[in-house]
Amino acid sequence: MSAPVTRVRRRAFLQQIFSAGAFVLSARLPRAAFAAAEQAAWSPSVYFGLETDGTLILVTHRSEMGTGIRSVLPLVLADELEADSTRVRYEQAIGHTKYGSQNTDGSCSIRDFYDIMRTAGASARLMLERAAAAQWGVPAGECKAQLHQVVHAASGRRAGYGELAALAKRQPVPKPGELRLKTPDQFRYIGKELPTIDRDDLCQGKGTFGMDAKVPGMVYASIERSPIYGAKLARFDDSAAKAVKGVETVAVVDPFKPPHVFQPLGGVAVIANSTWAAMQGRRKLKVEWENGPHAAFDSAAYKQSLFEAARKPQKAVRNQGDVDRAFAAAARTHEAEYYVPLLAHAPMEPPAAVAEFKDGKVTAWAATQNPQAVQEAVSASMGIPKEAVTCHVTLLGGGFGRKSKPDYVVEAAMLSKKVGKPVKVVWSREEDIRFDFYHAVAGMYFKAGTDAKGKPTAWLQRSVFPTIGSTFDASAEYGQEFEMGMGWVDLPFDIANHRSENGAAKNHVRIGWMRAVANIYHAFGIHSFADELAHAAGRDRVEFLLDLIGPDRRIPIEPIGMGYWNNTKSQQDYPVDTGRLKRVIQLVAEKSNWASKKPGGGRALGIAAHRSFLSYVAAVAEVEVDKAGKLSIPRIDIAVDAGTTINPDRVRAQFEGAAVFGASIALMGEITAAGGRIQQSNFHDYPVARMHEAPRETHVHVVPSTGLPAGVGEPGVPPIMPAIANAVFAATGKRIRELPLRKHKLV
Repeated sequence: MSAPVTRVRRRAFLQQIFSAGAFVLSARLPRAAFAAAEQAAWSPSVYFGLETDGTLILVTHRSEMGTGIRSVLPLVLADELEADSTRVRYEQAIGHTKYGSQNTDGSCSIRDFYDIMRTAGASARLMLERAAAAQWGVPAGECKAQLHQVVHAASGRRAGYGELAALAKRQPVPKPGELRLKTPDQFRYIGKELPTIDRDDLCQGKGTFGMDAKVPGMVYASIERSPIYGAKLARFDDSAAKAVKGVETVAVVDPFKPPHVFQPLGGVAVIANSTWAAMQGRRKLKVEWENGPHAAFDSAAYKQSLFEAARKPQKAVRNQGDVDRAFAAAARTHEAEYYVPLLAHAPMEPPAAVAEFKDGKVTAWAATQNPQAVQEAVSASMGIPKEAVTCHVTLLGGGFGRKSKPDYVVEAAMLSKKVGKPVKVVWSREEDIRFDFYHAVAGMYFKAGTDAKGKPTAWLQRSVFPTIGSTFDASAEYGQEFEMGMGWVDLPFDIANHRSENGAAKNHVRIGWMRAVANIYHAFGIHSFADELAHAAGRDRVEFLLDLIGPDRRIPIEPIGMGYWNNTKSQQDYPVDTGRLKRVIQLVAEKSNWASKKPGGGRALGIAAHRSFLSYVAAVAEVEVDKAGKLSIPRIDIAVDAGTTINPDRVRAQFEGAAVFGASIALMGEITAAGGRIQQSNFHDYPVARMHEAPRETHVHVVPSTGLPAGVGEPGVPPIMPAIANAVFAATGKRIRELPLRKHKLV
């Protein structure tokens, strides 16, 4: 299905969604700083309006890719506004800095905008109450908003929000001290299970995704890219391609200049009147490349280089106590190495975008997690002002971080300028797998010194991986601060002598963030090694893990630099709280019947617990290995403490999805390279868990909380892989230190 796209210019956008009589509130948003790509200044933002007919228009500035954020976040505002959710119309925001960060990444939408949305809703509610009071000549304190109207109980008078819109917009915006935020018992929508606004359309096939975008006069492009990262185009013959029916022309896509950031890889594009014709024409191209230094990249040799580095002293990123002295005094020492390979995002909808270059400006329609990054990348690549780039956001058929990197949108924009028409770029699945921003491979080394009872007295860990920083700085080889903060420097164990180190690694492919980011390999290594120590001590895993974490406390960790390690949040608001981590362990042990399910018959449980994106998550995986060595996952239990949750149904859905995502990584996720070329190309050799491979049951147990909201989109993933691997060991005696599991014989 191809859905028509209405051409809307940025300046006309608000005029179209709000009438002249609408009540529109502006509010100044705080400055955000998570990564170099998100440093755009925040400015006054108009993100809701009230029409004179009572329609509440909510501008949703985050991207929808299955999380429900497009529905959930605006309802926080609607709740404080005491609005009727049946009288709401949603509008997707175009890319603009006035909305604050629009990067739907990092599990931060709720935690970054919860207070902002509440404040905006409460401000508007008070302004409506004051407008009614002015109209009736009564004290404002006697007027109360109730479900889309203001009521004066003493006189029995009522006025709908629509009636008050014109008067309300004349009221001054209240000062913070004047606001009366709701208490949890007054919430109408927060904490309630409500359907998403897109549910019915999606069930009926009416949703508009990147693949569905279509504009008049559009042509289609398929691009031949170098199979080796950084190779340059030497020469090509397009005569056979141009002979394919429907092919209109062939154009060169300029190569990137380091650092690559979100520039296209470069290549040769076939332009045609359909995607099919473009792809058939591309297959007829004859292209030769100058390969460059990355042609020597071999994943097997690279893995060994990571381990060689991890076995030697590296840069310390956290150091407490006297590790060397503690090792010398230890009754026993234990060592192990762990490995996680390169991983691809592989969202169900591959990258797709439409762009039109006209009169020095670009208008794009894209399945993107970050329309502001689209503006910045198109601007940088084409030499036009960022303000000359308009990005309309479609629904996303999955993202996992891939679609916050808009190289595919830049491709469409550059080609549109070359051919003078709107261009639609559609990536095939093979292109998606072979030209990804891959999740980093990691080699890790662990050493623990234990006392006579098997409790660690010293802990040393080294992690070596190509950094995401290489995306923005071609010379970057060490892990960035936020990568170190993902389960590495914030180790929650009660060990007096502890050192975390990080080694340098060169990148040979594009490296990017993926769902849960560095927590994936850090959690796998740390919590698998902890399980090894529990086995060596002959202790129950849950009991050992709780003892390893130690007493309830808030761990003071010296921030590195600006504090990106804690997701930009202060330790005062979001401390590393071991009590919360222990509680989710206890809860998941109870719900999974840990105490009564003993290993036997090839069936066993494994446990892991991890703090990431400011949430606390514990997982118990039950695995079964038959006599032929075939592995299945009958059940996974997940306990999560994410603070205040807006829609528990969406929270459960995210953690159910995380169980499948984590199982895919654990069982089969692996990208390899030989001669610089990625060897996988589609789901036949880069599979994801299907119905018979995914956990048969996933039970999510949400800890009730009125605390500050934390992330839910990503933190379910990290404990899944070690929980599965630990269960495999309990069931078979086979310790898995290298993912994926499908590479190992389990019997």
